Order: sequence, then structure tokens, then C-alpha cells
Amino acid sequence: MGSPIDVYRRQIERELKQGDATEHTHRPALKALIESLAPGVTATNEPKRVACGAPDFSLTRKKVPLGHLETKDVGVNLAEMERGKGPHGEQFIRYRDGLGNWILTDYLEFRWYVNGEHRQTARVAHVGKGSKLAPEKNGPETVTQTVTAFLSHEAQPINRPKELAIRMAQLTHFMRDMIVTAFERQGNGWGGVQITLRPTSQIRIQFGVACCII
Repeated sequence: MGSPIDVYRRQIERELKQGDATEHTHRPALKALIESLAPGVTATNEPKRVACGAPDFSLTRKKVPLGHLETKDVGVNLAEMERGKGPHGEQFIRYRDGLGNWILTDYLEFRWYVNGEHRQTARVAHVGKGSKLAPEKNGPETVTQTVTAFLSHEAQPINRPKELAIRMAQLTHFMRDMIVTAFERQGNGWGGVQITLRPTSQIRIQFGVACCII
């Protein structure tokens, strides 16, 4: 039957050869791959929104959050997206600054990010003629290693002033972008934004159905 990566690649190839596949078509195969590579992990498709948006998958183990996955259709230019360009550039910036541990994928390439920094990239295959997938050399090993490392990642404490400054700058940019977007959607009014000062020195910013606590 082959490794989980080989089974996954053949499934994606079959779906591509049908000729009418979309980004959503491949999600069951991706869910099966993640859960086969990491027994005990649950990959939830279309989970509840988080402050920075709605990543396509949340990954949990016994209900403990591990990270997120954002999917794009096969062949989408992930490098362009990573530069903040193209139709998905703005979304990438929000996720980069708002998610601590996540993977961006077009189902064939997997890009792993931690605290706003690109950590690792692995590829299953390339699309060839007739939607046939040409396996990447060492693809099963590198993808398995990347996904395993992603799911095993633990948030590290901030021990140095520079690390704190970088993290706070990321949060500041993230909140600025979220507030600007909320104002634009409400016609420059306060209708979609609620800011609450709490006795615990926390600030809660509500963006419609999403919120951010700092």
C-alpha cells in the first residue's frame, strides 16, 4: 500500500486527473495524511475563527491546540504569497503575525512558520503532464519530518529583550491591520470595533466575531 505520503500523493493525483478539483477537494486527503502521520492528533476542517482570521485546519491532541494549516489550491504561488503579494498576500501577513505555529500548503509543498519566521519547507511532488505527479526526491522523508516537527513544536519562553521587542512589534502590526480593516468594513465608523479595558491590565479588542486580548 505504501507510506502515508505515497497514499496521499496518489489520492491528490486521482483528484487532479478528474479535471474539476478545487482547493476544497483535497482537504479530506490532507486530513487523513496528518492524522496518519501523527496518531492521536485531530485535524479539524473549517474550525472556529481566531483573531487573525479563519485558517482552514486546526490541529489538536486531546483538545490541546498544536497549530494551524492554511491550504491553497495546487499550483498557487506560495512564494509570492509569502512576500505579501498577490491575491493572498494580505492574508499571509495576518497569519504570519497572528499565528504562532502554522503551515501554509498547496497540498504539494508545505511551508512551516513559527512566530512569524519561516522555519522549514518540504515538497511531496511536482505536477507533470496530464496532471501526473512526479514524486520529489526524499519527499516522504522530508514532509514527514516537517509535519512531525510542526506538531511537536512547543512555544519557547521569551528570555531576551530583543525577542520581546520583535514579538511585540509583530503584535502591534497585527492589531493595527485588524483595526484598519474593521474600520474600512464599517465605513470608517466604530460599529465593528469594541475596545474594553479590564482590571487585569488586559485590553480586549472585538472585531465582529473575532477578538484579540493583549
